Amino acid sequence: MTDGDKVLLAHGGGGRLTDELIRSIILPAFKNETLDKLTDSAEIQFGKNSICFTTDSYVVRPLFFNGGDIGKLAVCGTINDLSVSGAKPLALSLALIIEEGLEIGILKKILESAAITAKKENVPIVCGDTKVVEAGSADKIFINTSGIGLKLPGANVGFERIAAGDKIIITGTIGDHGMTIMSQREGMKFQSDIESDCASVAQICAKAVETLGNDIKFMRDPTRGGLAATLNEIVNQTGLGIEIQESQIPINPTTKAAADMLGFDILNIANEGKVVIAVSAQKADKCLEICRGCENGKKAAIIGQVIRSDEPLVELITTIKGRRIVQMPYGRELPRIC
Repeated sequence: MTDGDKVLLAHGGGGRLTDELIRSIILPAFKNETLDKLTDSAEIQFGKNSICFTTDSYVVRPLFFNGGDIGKLAVCGTINDLSVSGAKPLALSLALIIEEGLEIGILKKILESAAITAKKENVPIVCGDTKVVEAGSADKIFINTSGIGLKLPGANVGFERIAAGDKIIITGTIGDHGMTIMSQREGMKFQSDIESDCASVAQICAKAVETLGNDIKFMRDPTRGGLAATLNEIVNQTGLGIEIQESQIPINPTTKAAADMLGFDILNIANEGKVVIAVSAQKADKCLEICRGCENGKKAAIIGQVIRSDEPLVELITTIKGRRIVQMPYGRELPRIC
């Protein structure tokens, strides 16, 4: 990217353009060993303990959607980034950028939702900030949340730990959040409503790590760019390949119908309450049992495996036993979804 280029909405879509912006512009400005790992949370050694620290901003439109709202999304999203890093979330900050003219009733509703979610997860919101900007500057409200967590004993997750033979688990149906947002924007109605999966994955991650320890190789919540982006990130970082079975991927039929109607690949659509787990083959069935025993993992499935490959590719084995390369999404499938 050159100085004359301009930032596009697609640079925030979680695909190749996002990766290009981060690696060519943002990382060089702040280059350091911790940041260069590009993990969901930064791990900082603090005496004998490791502290995980993360931050995220939320700009979803509409503010309220079936299954959640921007307040719940902000709290769950940051808790999830800590949890997939193998940390127990301890505390959050919450900062508001409010557009002039936002109704106080709407603000109260958003804050109440954030507070209820944080209380349910036993992760207090302990500090924050408030700014108000001119009308037309912020699409009603933007929220930034940061979080700190304590690394769980036995947690050892990272790209470098993934090996050929490891199994890939997804903890539930894919694409529900992104298609909920899009169907509401388009005013689409279905016999069975689509509902966002906006939820915490802390219970799943903690139980998996506490029970299986080193056999849990990697965890990530597949948000922007969906399952396709997460799996491509794995193969690009490891130089290995991944095969996934189309017949094993859990998908809500209504979500799939909405994606097909609008011309979206369900593998590219964002999720806000799921985890992709790479686990040793020997413990994959036990990991699946753990996931299915948790509130938000009842539809978990083993969908594929890591393989040795001449090229770092993700391949989908279709229901008719054909093969399709699953590429990293290029830009923005759906804008302003999280």
